[in-house]
Amino acid sequence: MKREPLITRDFSLAWLASFFEGLSWSLFIHLPGFLDDLGASEAQIGLIFGVAALAAVAVRPLVGQALDRLGRMPVIWLGNVINVGSILLYLTVSAIGPWVYFVRIIHGIGLATLFSAFFTYGADVVPESRRTEGFALFGVSGLLPIAAAGVIGDVVLNVAGFRELFLTAGAMAAVALLLSFGLRERRPEVREGKERRGFYSVVVRQSLRPVWLMAGGLAFVLTAYFTFLRTFVDETGTGTVGLFFATYGIAAILLRVFLGWLPERVGEKRVLYPSMGSLAVGFLVLAVASGNLHIGIAGVLCGVGHGFGFPILSGMVVSRAPDEDRGSAISFFTALFDLGVLVAGPVLGVIIGGFGYPTMFAFSAGILATVTVAFATWDGRMLRSRQAAPVPSE
Repeated sequence: MKREPLITRDFSLAWLASFFEGLSWSLFIHLPGFLDDLGASEAQIGLIFGVAALAAVAVRPLVGQALDRLGRMPVIWLGNVINVGSILLYLTVSAIGPWVYFVRIIHGIGLATLFSAFFTYGADVVPESRRTEGFALFGVSGLLPIAAAGVIGDVVLNVAGFRELFLTAGAMAAVALLLSFGLRERRPEVREGKERRGFYSVVVRQSLRPVWLMAGGLAFVLTAYFTFLRTFVDETGTGTVGLFFATYGIAAILLRVFLGWLPERVGEKRVLYPSMGSLAVGFLVLAVASGNLHIGIAGVLCGVGHGFGFPILSGMVVSRAPDEDRGSAISFFTALFDLGVLVAGPVLGVIIGGFGYPTMFAFSAGILATVTVAFATWDGRMLRSRQAAPVPSE
């Protein structure tokens, strides 16, 4: 039986637009260094990232409903415009005060809109029979920028400064906007006898609750290096941001390109659990890191965890959610990653201030292990219960 193709016109164009948007976003892994130069403490940096996450979470219900009711393209276009404008506003930030929080809020809204919209569009264009593999490949558009942005940012900051970094990010965001004008509208039709139930019905859907727990835990721990690796490197002199994210992105990309089919062949959970174990070990390596070798090893281990974890959970969300509420389901899924920053940013910042970076990384590993065990127990019991006594469809 011939497999349905993954690489189509709409997939390729959406992949490119998502790539340039991801490149503009990924350059902001260096933002903590900019805030540190302005005199921000670790707790303030966590709070500044947290307000952007709060704005992103708050706007997600509107984004999800707009995706399902208005279509994908109006949301993608609007998100791109907000993203470009907000990045340029960083050029006006000169002190830690209300203005930097405002800029972060606008940027958070733009990123939230695009993250939800691009991944919903990606779910629309990949065939159902290759959903996890399709998510894995589409997700490379976000991982490749992570691998590249650390190095690009290091180069820009070495030869110029943060002003040039923001201009570079703005240019990448503008390319994403231009590419988006070539996309065609894609969304599932409402099936006969069904209706769009909306954002909150997806949030409380029984079959999705364990997935929300796992995604929320993953989001919490990713904050440890997406928010604080820059200051960890600056304060300890251990490794470089570029080295970590280069090895991180390369490991995740290689897995997705060459082994993206594995979860659908051997079982999603059989791949998910070892990948979370790899991520947890990566945090423990960061906790004892003392040089470039440790940073590189940690990047590979964490990249393996992210490389499989995100597409597997994405596939679970799309498979368990009604097609007509797909935009709302993916919007809430992506909102959990902003909620993770919102909660984890201040918490991890306080841990760093009181106990240091090693404790913070070890704490993150413990959180991930706990959440993974809880997910395995909860989801396993729910699925066994449904097999033993089928319940009416939700």
